[in-house]
Amino acid sequence: MALHPLRAIALRCLPLWLLGVAAAPAIAQDTPPVRSPMTVTSDLQEANSTLGIVTARGNVRVDYPARQLQGTAAQAQYFSNERRLIMAGDVLIIQDGNTLRAETVTYWVDEGRTLALPLPGEQVEAVYLVTEAPAAPDAAPTLDESLLNTEPGGDRPF
Repeated sequence: MALHPLRAIALRCLPLWLLGVAAAPAIAQDTPPVRSPMTVTSDLQEANSTLGIVTARGNVRVDYPARQLQGTAAQAQYFSNERRLIMAGDVLIIQDGNTLRAETVTYWVDEGRTLALPLPGEQVEAVYLVTEAPAAPDAAPTLDESLLNTEPGGDRPF
């Protein structure tokens, strides 16, 4: 079903909370659900409120500040009933400084879980920022000089 160009423009920045992205999973009734925006920008978006699915195509950008997540892809679909986002086509995800590149990435919002798949014959690439523990002042590395070969022709390997 093709959308009229003006309707496609109107859907360009459709906030996903309209389809339930901001609804929290079932929790105790005395705790109000936390609503956090997830913004999807693309060349074209279609929404099916009956099924709870938003499909974005062309130059897709996703921004989800509550999880410090930004991403780009050729296409994305958000399934509001399952609270699942699928991005496809040269996907790049940046979250809290870590990066993930794949052909398809599925992100389960409630679990904070991701599944990344490559094109056939290729690999997924992830770069993680690892915080190094500061070395204790007493634990400075020392060189065992007995392991050094200081004489030519000696029996030590170095």
